[in-house]
Amino acid sequence: MADSESLPQLREAIRLSPKNLSLRRALADSLLGLGHFVEAEIELQSALQMAPEDTGLKLGLARAFQQQGKRSHALVLLEDLVRIPEAPGRAFVLYAKLLAGIGELEQAVENYRRGVEKEASAADAEFALRYGIRMEPIRSREEDVFHGSDDDDDVMDGRIRESWENQDEESAPEIERPKITFAEVGGMETLKEEIRLKIIYPITHAELYKAYGKAIGGGILLYGPPGCGKTHLARAAAGEIKAAFISVGIHDVLDMWMGNSERTLHQLFAEARRNTPCVLFFDEVDALGASRSDMKSNAGRHLINQFLSELDGYKSANDGVLILGATNAPWSLDFAFRRPGRFDRILLVPPPDLSTRVEILNLQMRGKLMENIDFQAIAELCEGFSGADLKGVVDVAVENKLREVMKVGLPTPLRTRDLIAALVSQRASTRDWFATARNYALYSNQGGIYDDILKYMKI
Repeated sequence: MADSESLPQLREAIRLSPKNLSLRRALADSLLGLGHFVEAEIELQSALQMAPEDTGLKLGLARAFQQQGKRSHALVLLEDLVRIPEAPGRAFVLYAKLLAGIGELEQAVENYRRGVEKEASAADAEFALRYGIRMEPIRSREEDVFHGSDDDDDVMDGRIRESWENQDEESAPEIERPKITFAEVGGMETLKEEIRLKIIYPITHAELYKAYGKAIGGGILLYGPPGCGKTHLARAAAGEIKAAFISVGIHDVLDMWMGNSERTLHQLFAEARRNTPCVLFFDEVDALGASRSDMKSNAGRHLINQFLSELDGYKSANDGVLILGATNAPWSLDFAFRRPGRFDRILLVPPPDLSTRVEILNLQMRGKLMENIDFQAIAELCEGFSGADLKGVVDVAVENKLREVMKVGLPTPLRTRDLIAALVSQRASTRDWFATARNYALYSNQGGIYDDILKYMKI
């Protein structure tokens, strides 16, 4: 029985012997038993740094997450834990309860049964009664027959994916061969180097990566305010290695008919695997991978589960498939996408710096009638402007000049003052994004994933 009076003694013992795993486990168990779930989480995280594969500690951490309402965190942890042969039955039962909470009732029942078969003492009579679970021999997923209801939310199941392997591809996605490279992308040197390490060098220096057992593939999530060049950067990454490039928007995947979205997503990955090396780019990825705990419909959750399976290389390896995702709202993405092996690099794409703004303005003004424009002076007035904002400044300046020219009937060149005048009606669209991002970076920054936001904002 947990005893609050023993906590000081346990903490003192840990202070004297900080690497004693048994003491940390005992303290975490006591904290869980007393309902001190936040403190238990901290202790379990510390213990897992010492023993990262300890199934008991992982289960305890999942319980701490569950009790704090961190459902996505608990699901991600248990999703991996139940795949381990030595996973305790209690892990399956807790996983079943969380699955039931998000509407995945069939999977919940299956995991509950597996848990009780492994560990009879893990049974929860109230849970079993609520969902009408009777213990009986569990059929494999291949043998099981899906008995769906008339409710569309229950129709799509992972088993349907099996039939896709034998179906002809109805329509292949458009495959590009981008000509642009990083040379055409102004600034972003840190971002470019991260992408080189994750995506480009594994192709150009394959033997070195093979020597260290590093597979070619993986994912990078680019996030930041809209209009700052995430898509342009992804396309240039493909151009650097002369790779195929498949750009995927939400409208390329989402379909009103049940199961079609999952099938389309599978076909996109299959096409990328047939055309390696290939950069598979998902724009607005948060729309395809929103947090499952926030969803009311099973249809969205099935799509996310399919996405996760494809990222993991369901049925087929993703060697040579280089996956880039872009989002303006990384905090809306299901926590499971951040697991190593999926989008395991999360990079901020900030608004362009001064030298990059000068380059963008030069590019936007190319081919236009102009005279003696001081791009440096204009760029200095555009702090925080995105690339799209800068294009807007140039567009407004051109429109104003055309309005003036129509009155006098003679073309006159654009000058510095014309662009400065256009700035009066423009503002940095990134400010609203950073106002929202600041709150997440300050108060929901698990693991420091949003530290780049704080650094950029000098907080």
